[in-house]
Amino acid sequence: MTGRGIDQIQRFPSDPELHEPYVHSAADYVALAESLNGPIPRSVAPEYIWGDALDIFRQMRPDARIVNLETSITTSGRWEAKGVNYRMHPKNVPCLTVAGIDCCNLANNHVLDWGPAGLLETLQALHAAGIRTAGAGLDRASAEAPALLTIPGKGRLLVYGFGHPSSGIPPEWAAGTGKPGVSYLDRLTPQAVAALAERVSAAKGRNDIAIASIHWGSNWGWEIPENQRRFARALIDDAGFDVVHGHSSHHIRAFEVHRGKPIFYGCGDLLTDYEGIAGYEEFRGDLALMYFLSIDPPSGKLLALDMIPVRMRRFRLGRAPAGDVRWVESLLNREGKAFGVRVGLRGENRLVWQGGAPASP
Repeated sequence: MTGRGIDQIQRFPSDPELHEPYVHSAADYVALAESLNGPIPRSVAPEYIWGDALDIFRQMRPDARIVNLETSITTSGRWEAKGVNYRMHPKNVPCLTVAGIDCCNLANNHVLDWGPAGLLETLQALHAAGIRTAGAGLDRASAEAPALLTIPGKGRLLVYGFGHPSSGIPPEWAAGTGKPGVSYLDRLTPQAVAALAERVSAAKGRNDIAIASIHWGSNWGWEIPENQRRFARALIDDAGFDVVHGHSSHHIRAFEVHRGKPIFYGCGDLLTDYEGIAGYEEFRGDLALMYFLSIDPPSGKLLALDMIPVRMRRFRLGRAPAGDVRWVESLLNREGKAFGVRVGLRGENRLVWQGGAPASP
């Protein structure tokens, strides 16, 4: 979420005016963070917000880096009357390229905060920077098309993005024939699975990995609704997906490995301007995970999963202290128990999936 307060500290901040009920300037979110953890520099270099995460990327050397980008990238002044509007100035896109981001899911409840013109500018800014997009487009066909990432000598990643109304995506944002918008998944039904299966089958080759990047669920809370569990498993069992990349929750939620393939019900936020906002401290939204998956291309099965906890302070990511790492470890084991998931600590700050009995056959 690189808009709003995060955008304000960068070299080309947008007009800070907001149209929220209680906050009327994006600069107020910077002030809130400063009131908690101290002064934040302004006009920062693009790499500032990533902090230690850049060293983690260099250490882990992933083949591809995929995120849910929950902001519009635009100078448009035509905001949608929806209560909260995120935007980042197009000239601040280097804050994404400096981290080597390869693909952004855009099927979420903020990409059209500044209308269709804002979406168009978002797509143009990302594509001009060489970043592929999934889940939103100029019409339904382009919104539903997968982002294709070729990994030399290994195969391809096919990233499909789609969003569910449970995350707050307005139904009128659905892309249509000649209508810009998001790939909108209105119901989690067997019929929806079958439609996705057709799309995956038409595009997926032998060594391809298909990723379902889905924006769904509430912002806060530990519970994973049963309909999400059934749908996520069906995406693997019946639609041909190898990874379910779930997001919308502002904190880390449980994950499972179903028939050898990972389902992340809520990855949590990585970069946000929520620092200093009170009310949900029990969920530790200041803590995030960087997920590194090793997958066998022919089978699509998970070989290894490393998760590195980081913490946001002064709008900058740093390695999580030992006590916080242990807190995340305990959380994942507690919430993952229902899914047969076990994680353990390797070294000082790396959590690893240790397997476990499946929750269901």
